[in-house]
Amino acid sequence: MNTRPAAAGDKSGTAAGRQERKRRKLYDQLYDTAIGLFVTHGFEATTMDQIAETADVARATVFNHYSQKVGFLEEWGTRRRARVAEILGAQHAENLPVHDRLHRYLKEMADLNTASRAETTVLMDASARHGRLLQDPSLEVELTRIVEEGRHRGEIRTGADSDQAGTLLAACYFSTVLRWIREEPAPFDLHQRLHGALDIILRGLLTNPTDTNKP
Repeated sequence: MNTRPAAAGDKSGTAAGRQERKRRKLYDQLYDTAIGLFVTHGFEATTMDQIAETADVARATVFNHYSQKVGFLEEWGTRRRARVAEILGAQHAENLPVHDRLHRYLKEMADLNTASRAETTVLMDASARHGRLLQDPSLEVELTRIVEEGRHRGEIRTGADSDQAGTLLAACYFSTVLRWIREEPAPFDLHQRLHGALDIILRGLLTNPTDTNKP
């Protein structure tokens, strides 16, 4: 395979970069259009034809970028996690103890949800009904990674299963947010509920942890 850099006067690299920027711009345009329509009209009521018409593109163009409507839901979740990763990266959160790092992660997720409650309500509900919200391992993989890094630093007790911890944390997050969006106004403070749930998971319920070995 030829991997040489573009020579002077060789515009192929520039053209490829320009084409990729145009493709990304259209991808983002379709995403923003779809999310706006979902929030205004609901996920189920919005069609791919409406997305194409509102974005002023051909129907086939939408399907070229998003093969099915649920793809917008998956992209929404991906962007949420990427935004949190960006924020935590800027804060050098990887240097924090695992307890503080997990709290910081859920806080940033809660910040995004509360800052756009209407969007979260529609998209999270649609993800639970039509997407792979509880089957997609992306969030639990990220949380598992944080737990595993804490385990290597000796901050997690010996024998704790990092994968199971990540699954439990992700399930706790999703179930809490799904309850939070069910009522208007919000039935509880999302930050406080996630903070409290994480404390229970990290600290446990029993005053004597050795009691967990009893049948």
